[in-house]
Amino acid sequence: MKTLLRFLLYLALIVWLGAEIFFPIVAAVTFPTLMPNTHAAGAIVGELLRILHGMGLVCGLVLLAVLALAPVWAVFKPRAVIAPVVLVVLMIVGAVYSQFGIIPAMERDRIAAGGAINTADTANPLTMDFNKLHNRSVTVEEIVLLLGLAVVVLVARAESTKN
Repeated sequence: MKTLLRFLLYLALIVWLGAEIFFPIVAAVTFPTLMPNTHAAGAIVGELLRILHGMGLVCGLVLLAVLALAPVWAVFKPRAVIAPVVLVVLMIVGAVYSQFGIIPAMERDRIAAGGAINTADTANPLTMDFNKLHNRSVTVEEIVLLLGLAVVVLVARAESTKN
């Protein structure tokens, strides 16, 4: 059972953090490739971001369940899982905020600006709000990634100090 819990813990961390690391690479390749049509590039990246958040939510729930069960099955000491649980909850909050707060607001701005945000005037309040939300989205994803890396460090530390 300990091996299964460790497997699920590491798999969830690998999938979520791997996607968080890979996503900006995909975005960086998508936009130059589709440069004349940044609306299509934005639509692709937006859909990939929704998938990333869905994966993150599933991985986050798996992480919470495994971290909750780890002390029960003597995988980690109870105190060793407190900080990782808190960080995973914060990661989930970030994913939820981006998925259900930032992305819908960006979509509303895009539609209200005429459908393609890149053709709207940069002084347009909708464009300015969209850009502000985009920057916030990038910041949230960076925070989620950093929190995830901290979880990896804490889990490695828990492994070295277990029982």
